[in-house]
Amino acid sequence: MKKILHYPFTVSRKMYDWTIHWAKTKYAEYALFCISFAESSFFPVPPDVLLIPMVISDRKKWFRTALICSIASVLGAMLGYYIGYELFELVGKKIVEMYNLHEVVEILKTKYEAHAFITVFTAAFTPIPFKAITITAGLFKISLFSLFIGSAIGRSARFFLVAGLIRIYGEKIQTFIEKYFNLLTVVFMVLLIGGFFALKLFK
Repeated sequence: MKKILHYPFTVSRKMYDWTIHWAKTKYAEYALFCISFAESSFFPVPPDVLLIPMVISDRKKWFRTALICSIASVLGAMLGYYIGYELFELVGKKIVEMYNLHEVVEILKTKYEAHAFITVFTAAFTPIPFKAITITAGLFKISLFSLFIGSAIGRSARFFLVAGLIRIYGEKIQTFIEKYFNLLTVVFMVLLIGGFFALKLFK
């Protein structure tokens, strides 16, 4: 698990601020779609970072916002699959090297052979870098249907849960994130590693 610890799980403050600034513009929904789509194959910042302030700014649209996030993420998963299936040597390898996911790729190869759907669902719902799942799904040529269903259920469950909680608790959560940003990056690391251990439980 040593290489997993080198994964750049912490979102820099600058990147975080750049992402959430879109929530205050008229292009917020477009930005959310693009970030959610890109995060499934190469972008480092999870879409939750933009999803949260958008729901806070208009709680009545929480369902629509979560839906946009979910659809874009699943479509992005298809791109990740294509990169792994057809463009791994050209593009996929560079993404794996960028995020130090070599060990993760080896773990996933074994997991796909036994539980492809559960592997995809677990990564889709947890902080495990989803790009690692989508690209390796194509690389190891798992069923595209398994990737699609696992992604649709896992990503939707995650984003609707986050949006629902923000709908209920609102600005208190964003204030908490702003105040304890550094601490939360450590918590994120713990959850990330926990997600990998969850995958290892399935043999």
